[in-house]
Amino acid sequence: MQHSTGFDAFLRDTVNLSQAKLDLLANCVEAIYRALKADPELGPLVLAKKRQGSWAQRTIINPVGESEFDADFMLQLDEVAEWADNPKTYIEMVYAALHRHSVYGGMEHHRKCRCVQLSYAKSMHVDIVPYLRLKDGREVIVNRDDNVWEETNPAGFTAWMQKKDGIADGNLRKVIRLMKYLRNHRESFTGTRSIILTTLLGELVSETKAVSEPGCYSNVPTALLTIIKDLDTWLQDHPFKPSIPDPSGSGVTFDHRWNQDTYAYFRDRIHTHARQIREAYDEPDYDRSVRLWRSLFGNAFPDVPRPTASIASAAKFASPLLVTSTSRTGRAG
Repeated sequence: MQHSTGFDAFLRDTVNLSQAKLDLLANCVEAIYRALKADPELGPLVLAKKRQGSWAQRTIINPVGESEFDADFMLQLDEVAEWADNPKTYIEMVYAALHRHSVYGGMEHHRKCRCVQLSYAKSMHVDIVPYLRLKDGREVIVNRDDNVWEETNPAGFTAWMQKKDGIADGNLRKVIRLMKYLRNHRESFTGTRSIILTTLLGELVSETKAVSEPGCYSNVPTALLTIIKDLDTWLQDHPFKPSIPDPSGSGVTFDHRWNQDTYAYFRDRIHTHARQIREAYDEPDYDRSVRLWRSLFGNAFPDVPRPTASIASAAKFASPLLVTSTSRTGRAG
């Protein structure tokens, strides 16, 4: 059984990052931005800020237990011609501005490959990603380890996500959150980064499939079944780690973010989850179906009141027709 109401409650009460934490994040990022813009050395270069990653794409989820949640924002900076051959200077400058600040200088902060990370103890950490529009037109971030630019296209990625989520009747983002929950809270396919998971799931949402199999993305459990089934089919056709291009068209790939061992583990786990989802979805007995969904997502998956006979009968005839198919309908990258 689908248990659409249970999925809605599960996402709202367990999976999604709460509105209170989202508000806290927005307030903290605004304060960081004001502080960096007021810095006498970095401030004149600060142009704007924008959300990045799961925060921007609305796929951020609650952390495990008392762990910190994390979010990224891009700090748009003006180009300095003297630093053209030394891009990591931008990260050093952001780090230095935080370090000399009266508040942030006393908080844990350190440089990473592409950002400066600022930690709020037992709450969250924020990754500040320097971002530039170079005079030659390229949009870039900094790879500090290699001291080089990396091209990026945040607006293109957001447009791609919006298009794919629209094809999936607004359920792609929810499926991504559920799969991140399996990875983080159920310790499944650990090692697969969110950007790869998001790209693979999004690339498997297909306009052709939406037309040929009406209703295949019509609610959360049906979209979950459709997308993971197609992902499993695609993965089984690829025993070796495939290349994963950035769907925004930046020209870069995410290949460096996993290896063959990580990929093989992910491939095996998705194969198992595709079978578990199929069994729970197809199980006609209400109580057994709830147990099967709980075996996948844990006891936090709710046992909502079962529908009355009249509602169940109406829902039966209103349910979309999901055509089972093992054909490959999309590709990642």
